[in-house]
Amino acid sequence: MVGRGIGGVATEFVQGTNEEPRTVSDETAALFRQLTLGVHVVGVAHGEQRDAFTAAWIMQVSFEPLLLALSINPQHASYPLLRRAQAFTVTVLKQGQLEIARHFGTQSGRDMDKLAVMPWRPGRSGAPVLQNGLAYFDCEVTATFRAGDHELVLGRVVDGRILDPGAAPLVYAETGDMDGSSGLYPAAF
Repeated sequence: MVGRGIGGVATEFVQGTNEEPRTVSDETAALFRQLTLGVHVVGVAHGEQRDAFTAAWIMQVSFEPLLLALSINPQHASYPLLRRAQAFTVTVLKQGQLEIARHFGTQSGRDMDKLAVMPWRPGRSGAPVLQNGLAYFDCEVTATFRAGDHELVLGRVVDGRILDPGAAPLVYAETGDMDGSSGLYPAAF
């Protein structure tokens, strides 16, 4: 049975159980967490300015040329650096690196230098690559597209390496609601 809960958000009650009602947006968030997504740290740099942020919305979109797509919120502190530099790096995080994902994903580069406490080196583009990741890609921006409340950025891969061949990637489902995304999903499709 579906009813309206606090603030008009749809809730679903399971009849005959003592389960707490779940909002439809919670179920939507759980649904989207089933998409197989890795967890990455995206590095950007322009001049002497550098920043990095956690991202899951990254995927390969072409073999020839090798292209990655990245989705970024234009309100993000790193966005102006990405636009000016027209380049970015992607460090693939390993299982067990949830605290690194949290560090880069829950704090703003406007408030602190997130790279100050993490070993990194500049990639070919100058953007930061975390030294303790599973792998990295270095990309030059080839195109951008508005995609709802985000911007889709295509990047041509110009460099990359596997840094820890025996490691397994951290997947988005392992992060729970670290990013607070369950509150962003609509109550209905």
